[in-house]
Amino acid sequence: MTATVAANSAATNQMLTVQELEQARQFLKLTETAVVGATKGLTEAQWSFKPAPDRWSIAENLDHAVTVQERVLGPILSQLAEAPPPPAGWDYQRADSIVIHQFGTRLSRFPSPEFVRPQGSTAPAELLQRLAANYARFVHILETTPGLRQHAIEAPPLKAISKGVFPLADGYQWILAVAAHTERHVKQMLEVMADSAYPVR
Repeated sequence: MTATVAANSAATNQMLTVQELEQARQFLKLTETAVVGATKGLTEAQWSFKPAPDRWSIAENLDHAVTVQERVLGPILSQLAEAPPPPAGWDYQRADSIVIHQFGTRLSRFPSPEFVRPQGSTAPAELLQRLAANYARFVHILETTPGLRQHAIEAPPLKAISKGVFPLADGYQWILAVAAHTERHVKQMLEVMADSAYPVR
């Protein structure tokens, strides 16, 4: 076993480092604040405005972001608890970097699976409450759950962004991905606001 492989294997069996915890806390806080700032004081017309029939409104972007968060909090983290460890030689630091620096961009676009598409039946105020609760839960999981690095499952978004280099994500990376995904949809909200037909109020 090479020194690099040994180091990476050892890393997956350790608790998160102080730096990793702080990085994730800050990323979560940054993206939550971005949502709150982007949506503060919006009128009903602004929430529901769609630049085109095939584009989502601000409310639909928020609905989708919250739905994805709750999917990670539910079935994905449950799956991870029983999943095998990452493969030997797993370059977890590079995977972290891709999630943080590439997930949130709008350069690559992918269709959302049907099961996380916005339903449009939940009021924005309720969605914002759920968003805040979800973020609090993610921070709690980061701070109290051992072994987030010890299990990995298939991660289609990371596989797509990394062009197949990283088909799996560990628990820590799924939490980073939630923050990055939310960041991505804040940018989409801002694109809606920049449309020339966006309501003044």
